[in-house]
Amino acid sequence: MPSDQTAFPVHVGQAGLPQISLPRNPGMALEDDWVASVQANTSAIERRCASLPARRTVKKDHQAAWLLRAITCIDLTTLAGDDTPDRVRRLCAKARQPVRHDILTALGMGPIHTGAVCVYHEMVPTAVQALAGTGIPVAAVSTGFPAGLSPFHLRVQEIRESVAAGADEIDIVISRRQLLAGNWQALYDEVAEFRAACGPAHMKTILATGELGSLRNVARASLVCMMAGADFIKTSTGKESTNATLPVSLTMIRAIRDYHQRTGYRIGFKPAGGISKAKDALVYLSLMKEELGDRWLRPDLFRFGASSLLGDIERQLEHHVTGAYSAGWRHPMG
Repeated sequence: MPSDQTAFPVHVGQAGLPQISLPRNPGMALEDDWVASVQANTSAIERRCASLPARRTVKKDHQAAWLLRAITCIDLTTLAGDDTPDRVRRLCAKARQPVRHDILTALGMGPIHTGAVCVYHEMVPTAVQALAGTGIPVAAVSTGFPAGLSPFHLRVQEIRESVAAGADEIDIVISRRQLLAGNWQALYDEVAEFRAACGPAHMKTILATGELGSLRNVARASLVCMMAGADFIKTSTGKESTNATLPVSLTMIRAIRDYHQRTGYRIGFKPAGGISKAKDALVYLSLMKEELGDRWLRPDLFRFGASSLLGDIERQLEHHVTGAYSAGWRHPMG
């Protein structure tokens, strides 16, 4: 991880939203030979990842700047069976103002906001209304989330209805059975049709990596989904027994790097599930910086799928400003 002297300027635009000017990944024909050639050295990947949390982290003002950047990359999420319009409106209020004004003022910062708000389809209109005029995207989980086992035509229609309701981003789930059977063409065709249904909305493709069996499968699935036109690849639904891990993330990040080197297109990455502490966010940011470079540290190419992470980051920022840790109730979600 970077040393104390490594500055991390926030570089956000109006209301914290960076200017996005990257060409969108159009996808490409499935290249079976490329997919078959992909391997993953599990022991080497695990050694690399084990070294990350143990290394000296950024401190003081530099750490605060990194944490502010992390906030702008959070997909603030609620995906509970008891979600209500009021809960979603509170979440959107927190997305608009993720850190208390007095903390931002003490840090010399203007307004910032989270990268997006992520909800079920039913709550898309509520979120769109609550975020109108803010520039904060609304993301909807889709395609039979989290299992992806509903009839195919319904999964496609669900995407179309979420886009029609105003969703700017669609988080789709793949059919894990296609991958586990090695049917790469079927997986490619499915994701390509999902991408077509998304239209102008950006598609984040959830691999559900905890159910894929091996890092090699993770690497190959990542590549196939990018070939099919994914704008982002995402680790998990957050509903599996194993969600985002550093080895899985490194595997996916290196697949993104390979795809960029081959095609010139930058694909985003979203770790999701189990990332709840500020120190974990710093590790993921440093991994992105070291493996892909600074350009992947903006919300158009990197997101955290999280709900509780923001509260811990805000608590750490208050400690930086005041020298004391506050109670959790001082950092409500709305």
